[in-house]
Amino acid sequence: MSDSTFALVNARVLTNEGLQPDLAVLVRGRDIAALMPADALPADMQTRDLGGALLLPGFIDLQVNGGGGVLFNNAPTVETLRVIGQAHRRFGTTGFLPTLISDDLEVMRAAIAATRQAIEEGVPGVLGIHLEGPYLAPSRKGTHNADKFRVPDAAEMDLATSLDNGRTLITLAPERLPAATIRALAERGAVLCAGHTAASYEQVRSGLDAGITGFTHLFNAMSPLQGREPGAVGAALESDASWVGIIADGVHVHPASLRVALAAKPRDKVFLVTDAMPPVGADDPSYELYGEIITARDGVVRNAAGSLAGSALDMLTAVRNAVNLLGVSLPQAARMASTYPARFIGLGDSHGVIAAGYRADLVALDDQLNLQASWIDGQA
Repeated sequence: MSDSTFALVNARVLTNEGLQPDLAVLVRGRDIAALMPADALPADMQTRDLGGALLLPGFIDLQVNGGGGVLFNNAPTVETLRVIGQAHRRFGTTGFLPTLISDDLEVMRAAIAATRQAIEEGVPGVLGIHLEGPYLAPSRKGTHNADKFRVPDAAEMDLATSLDNGRTLITLAPERLPAATIRALAERGAVLCAGHTAASYEQVRSGLDAGITGFTHLFNAMSPLQGREPGAVGAALESDASWVGIIADGVHVHPASLRVALAAKPRDKVFLVTDAMPPVGADDPSYELYGEIITARDGVVRNAAGSLAGSALDMLTAVRNAVNLLGVSLPQAARMASTYPARFIGLGDSHGVIAAGYRADLVALDDQLNLQASWIDGQA
């Protein structure tokens, strides 16, 4: 861990008050030590002039299946997490939850162990793990292998919530698990999302009462909103307390539907995710999933059955799309990529904001929202 102290100057800094020029961000070690007028810095302070760039909190992606040509399911190792993190850092992601889609118990055990070790070793960006399944609905499986689906017994519940040095997010179908099981997972510290679910509105409401607090890739792989059956989407849009992740690639969901979600939900309850697969940050558009070769074409990833199989989206593009397709302001789009996901997984006091005492996870962008530089734990 570096003990160096330096200041980032000549940037438009996104704070809770909006974009502010003429602020210096003082970094000490892995944390932000202070924000101050640039002319108040000590004369001997080491500085980096950002040339008028936008300085934003680093992006936090809660759904990252792969990147850099590797898939977490296929190789649940520390080295895989290192490659994924390096690939996504090129697109502004300074924190992420490596995501394991539905798989066998042995793969889940290896993935949790790799995540724990990666955090212990300080692999940049790893904040925990997202278990997307295997507690899902076969009729809303998407690209998941329904043969892997199951209801966890007591031993598996212990395993699924065993990560003790990072955050655990679990996506589940509330109609597939007893309310007592959902409640027990939440009581053991897991953040729970409804997803890949055919649940009725009433079943989702029961899941929310039992401890579910979010929805995985809203609109995708869930029962839709209809006039006489609100479904999972209706429950998500109605609930002011719940959070929703959205894939803003213009493919997974029509931009108009996402604009409806933004109009229905409190703005700070909607965050961006990528659901990224190995092609992100890689030259090869193909990868293997469940023994099938899948190829990204024109930025769209589908399996042989035609189901969307994750995405080729990166967070920087998601932020641009939030501005250009959804019509949100840049500060709001940036918070959807940093502040709100940090709050959702319980890291709102340490990540996702540029303020004294927060982690020095930062990105500098030009006016076209191209990455100029990034810092994770104060390291450039």
